[in-house]
Amino acid sequence: MKNPDPAAAAAGFGAETPRRVPPTLRLLLVFVLLYGFLVAIKLMGGGIAMMGKETSKGLFSGVSNPFAGLGLGVLATVLVQSSSTTTSTIVSLVGSGVLTVRSAVPMIMGANIGTTVTNTLVSVGHVRRSQEFERALAAATVHDFFNVLCVSLLLPLELMTGFLSKTATSLTDVLIVSDGATYKSPIKKAVKAAFNVVVDALEGLGLSGTPLAITVGLLGVALTFLCLIFITRNMRVMISSRLERVINNALGKGGWIGILIGIMVTISVQSSSITTSLLVPMCAAGVLTLENAFPIMLGANIGTTVTALLASLAADSSAGLTIALVHTLFNLVGVVVFYPFPRLRRIPIQLARLLATKASRRPAWLLVYVGVVFILIPLGGWLLLR
Repeated sequence: MKNPDPAAAAAGFGAETPRRVPPTLRLLLVFVLLYGFLVAIKLMGGGIAMMGKETSKGLFSGVSNPFAGLGLGVLATVLVQSSSTTTSTIVSLVGSGVLTVRSAVPMIMGANIGTTVTNTLVSVGHVRRSQEFERALAAATVHDFFNVLCVSLLLPLELMTGFLSKTATSLTDVLIVSDGATYKSPIKKAVKAAFNVVVDALEGLGLSGTPLAITVGLLGVALTFLCLIFITRNMRVMISSRLERVINNALGKGGWIGILIGIMVTISVQSSSITTSLLVPMCAAGVLTLENAFPIMLGANIGTTVTALLASLAADSSAGLTIALVHTLFNLVGVVVFYPFPRLRRIPIQLARLLATKASRRPAWLLVYVGVVFILIPLGGWLLLR
């Protein structure tokens, strides 16, 4: 039996079982799961749309407050531990007309913050070894601080100017050649056919009206979560033995190479959490410095937006693609604003090290940090603008 990859085991993934499934068959399974994922997105949006416009819009009337939307994005991602699931759901809601692009932008930004909780949980595994814990927590929270800084800068700019949504809308018009009414593609037809089969089957069981709509929506949520889990698991098995080698090869080749590596690895495994959580134990062990890990995390931030772009293929309108492009632009602009300038680049690194030093001496600092960043700030902003 092949020895488990030490970095993967340290990141909490556990030892892999022998690879008895041929890679070709496993890759085929990934494509089947991707189709299932697109059908799930259609089921989510379709289920809510089946409730009627007034009912469906009433469910999300509160997110017109940008801080409420931001807090909802953070909370939803913390609960499901997957920004991919959250952003895919948002794309579905926008594509079906339940949410406007403007209302969804803060939710997308909140998902970016919420996904960083996974790194913090991984770092807690080193809490009994003070020096390791300090390095691990710094590696875990530098991603947090970067995303919080990006939201603090770009959310007010977006609310004042709409530059992200306007740019994404322009890109959508360029990418989609249509009469502006519908968004047609062979993939969309195949997804809609499966959607109709599921709805017909549920109707055959005697469901109709609101119970049918709720069942369709919940089935979509469950199927989205399951498909993403199994896509991630299969892709991880296919390339897990190469992950640490790829990351180590990126060291010493410059930060922009690290960003590119982060993008490619995250697209491959369809999970930024795997990429960033792999870096935490490597930093804790002293194999990787925080300065070298940081650009790879930024690349993971960009790479994870591919999931939302895939989800837009199943959206009922081009607005689904627009909000997916907003997600990509937000992460790209954040990197361009902060990373090229050494003084700005050092801000999240210094904040992460400061928190890690304090938390290694008094672990209560970690609880305070999580409570303030993931609960009090979003809630306080919502109450302020209520």
